Amino acid sequence: MNSAATLPDSFKAHEYFARKMDYTTGPVELNRELPAGAIVVVDVRAPEDYRKGHIPGAINLPQGTWQKPPGLDRTKLNVVYCYAQACHLAAAAALEFTAQGYPVKELEGGFEGWKSNDLSVEKSAAVALESAKRLAASQALHPLAG
Repeated sequence: MNSAATLPDSFKAHEYFARKMDYTTGPVELNRELPAGAIVVVDVRAPEDYRKGHIPGAINLPQGTWQKPPGLDRTKLNVVYCYAQACHLAAAAALEFTAQGYPVKELEGGFEGWKSNDLSVEKSAAVALESAKRLAASQALHPLAG
């Protein structure tokens, strides 16, 4: 940063950060709020990525399902997330959902941000079963391993 740079306007900065707090949440904050049951968590990634792992309880609404989104709730906060901080799928979904009257926040950091905080990840039953089968097969071939 250039030391001769103009200092930011503190009033404009305050407005920016207030708006940011109104429409985003972080992984740790979301994890703390989930047990209350007042949030619908919405994963907008591709179905195959959702099946490999997602935030526990999240519903999967990939692009193409946003016109009539099943599972969203106008009486609860709907928190949307995609792959990572630089991914804009969640913001695009938020635009669509808010246009339909759903209250929405975006999860900052996306699924990568969730995982980087060592928060629990849920897999679809098919993926979990396949992983268990591979582990069992590996242990059968190498009984002394692990």
